[in-house]
Parts: sequence; C-alpha cells; structure tokens
Amino acid sequence: MTNIRIFWLISDHHCLPTPPPLCTQVGVRAHRWRLLFCRATASPKPEVNLLLTRVCRASLAINGARRILHILGVKLHVDSAQSSVFAAKGGPATVPCRFWYEPEFSSPREVRVKWSWQPAAGGHETDVLVAFGSRTRTFGEFRGRVELRQDFPGDAALVLTELQLNDTGRYRCEVVDGLEDKSISVNLELQGVVFPYQHPRGRYHMSFLGAQQACEDQGATLATFTQLLQAWKEGLHWCNAGWLADGTVQYPITQPRTSCGGHGLAPGVRSYGRRQLRLHRYDVFCFTSSFRGRVYYLQPSDKMNLTEARQACQELGAEIARVGQLFAAWKFAGLDHCEAGWLADGSVRYPITRPRTNCGPAEPGVRTFGFPPPQQKHGVYCYRADLTFSIKINI
Repeated sequence: MTNIRIFWLISDHHCLPTPPPLCTQVGVRAHRWRLLFCRATASPKPEVNLLLTRVCRASLAINGARRILHILGVKLHVDSAQSSVFAAKGGPATVPCRFWYEPEFSSPREVRVKWSWQPAAGGHETDVLVAFGSRTRTFGEFRGRVELRQDFPGDAALVLTELQLNDTGRYRCEVVDGLEDKSISVNLELQGVVFPYQHPRGRYHMSFLGAQQACEDQGATLATFTQLLQAWKEGLHWCNAGWLADGTVQYPITQPRTSCGGHGLAPGVRSYGRRQLRLHRYDVFCFTSSFRGRVYYLQPSDKMNLTEARQACQELGAEIARVGQLFAAWKFAGLDHCEAGWLADGSVRYPITRPRTNCGPAEPGVRTFGFPPPQQKHGVYCYRADLTFSIKINI
C-alpha cells in the first residue's frame, strides 16, 4: 500500500471544526491559514506527491455560513463561441458564454456567474445579472428581460428579450469558483441604420442634450462612432457635422470637395473632436434598428395637412410614423414609395430602394422636403405595431 501525501490549505474562519479522517494537523500558520498534512491509503503504485490545495471559504447555510472547496490544481476556463452577436430591436438575443475545468470534475460544481455591461458609447460597467446555483438576481433596466440559459453543464449564456436600442455594448461574462476568477467579453450589436437629422429651424441648432432628445423622439438613439463608420463604409455621405454618442462631432464623406471634407483629401469620417455639450450647436447622427411593426403610405381621396394626417393614421388603429421608423422600414423591409408623406416631426419624406426617373437622385435613400408649413397637403406614412416579429437579420 502506498502513501499519498496531500496538503490542505484551510482558513481559520468557517472551516471544518476538525481535520478530515486520517489527517494530522501540522500546526504551521501563515497569516490566517493553517496547513494540514494528510496521509491516505491507496492502491499499490509509485509514490505520488499531490499538492491539492483547497480553500474553505464559507460554511453551511444551516448555521449561517457556507463552505466552498476550491481546488487550485484544476484550471478553470471561460470562453465564448462568438466575439460579437447581432440582433434586432424588440427581438431576443443570446450572448454565449461557457465554462469548464481541466481536468474535468466527476460531478457539477456550483459557481458564481456574473454578467456586466458597458454601453457602446463608453462609460462604467453596470451589473446585469448575478447567479449562484439556482439563485439569480437581475439589475436595473435589464430586470425582467434577462436570464441565464443553462442548457448544459457549464452553459452560462445570457438570454435577453425585448431588445432596446441602448442595449448595445460590451457584455462581460465572469465565472468565479472560490479564488479562481475568469471572464470573457462579447459585443452585442443591433443591425441598424444611421441617419442624419436636423432641427426644424435648420442647420446647426442642437446642443448635445437637444440632439439626444431629437433622436429619442424619432425612435432612435445617438449613433456611436463605430456605427457611423460602418454607415460611411456602406456609402453614407453627409456634409453637415453632427453629434455622436461620445460627445464628439463628426461627419462622413465619400466624395470630398472644397466645401465638404476638403478638396483633394481622402474620403473618410471627419472629426471636430469633443465639443462643449451645452454650448455648441450641430446636427446629429441617429441610429435605429428594425422593429416590430409595419410602415406604410396612406393617401385618402384628398391629401391632408399635418393635423389631418395624424388623425387619418389614428382612425386606422395606427400612428403617424417617426423618422427612425421610416428609415428602418426602408433599410430592412425594402419600403419603396415615390410619394412624399408627413411624418411625426412635421417633416415630409419618402423612401426609395429602386431609384428611377422622376423619383429623386440616382442613389437609394430617404428623400426629404424638409419641414414645410403644416397647412400644406400631402399623404402620410403610418406605423402600426404588429404582434409577430419576422424581420430577418443578415450578417
């Protein structure tokens, strides 16, 4: 019979009242720790020295404490199958995360899983969800919209429902087992569209807070630099500078010229840097995603002024569409209609996916006639929420 020597590292607090059977206390103390030396009997094999350092960190719930054994000789791994997840506004999303051990344990272990979130525009991390065993707690705006999937051992994926525009950002999955702590980060992005927006009084009339409110009023949020850069790569060209979510002012140029990005300079996203949020005035770049619902053009027998247009949509159980909804319908549902109509902000616009003669410029987009007097007569774009959610996401 061969002796296997095992070292136990046990805290003075909330630990076993006596050493395990066949173990002898050596009596060596280092700060708050006691070192125990254990001799056990095993089958005939060459003598093996095992350093299985275990930490007692809590005790049983019965006496108001809990006990967790942490084996430092086993390595904890945390990983994700995706570095980024794409989803749509109003729909669900699953942010993958899994953990495992090397070597594996013969039975599952209770670990602490914590999900935190950093907004796409930057800022501090905030807690989303914390789970330990069967107990789960959610926080803030995520309360009631998130849960841990747990489909298989080691599955710590975060499931979100009813996604909002502000849910984009970096999600961090942290797994804690005793003294071991590993984490992985995954970006959540909404497939969306960036659109420039001006105040009804014209160019450069919005502070940062005013720009933020303008986007929210149109079913959108302030675009991030990453979103604006992607829009520029897809062809967005706009010569007026606008606020972004991080407080910078920038604008995308695909065809530079003297008064628009500089003659002879390369295309790109031009930046004015950070501006004073309350003092300076610019336009804004908003971001919106697909949505639950449908935007459609309505024109009764006679065209309508703005007040009549609102009433016409309401009589059909709908509401007058917002600018963000029209852009999302153009981008994701392929809305194409060569007649201008009222929108909720008092502007008149129309969406084109198939440019053609007598229907605006040669590029697809949402055309605008600005903010005409509310007495003018036009059709109207209405929005109606649907119970089903069938927008396809193309990655």
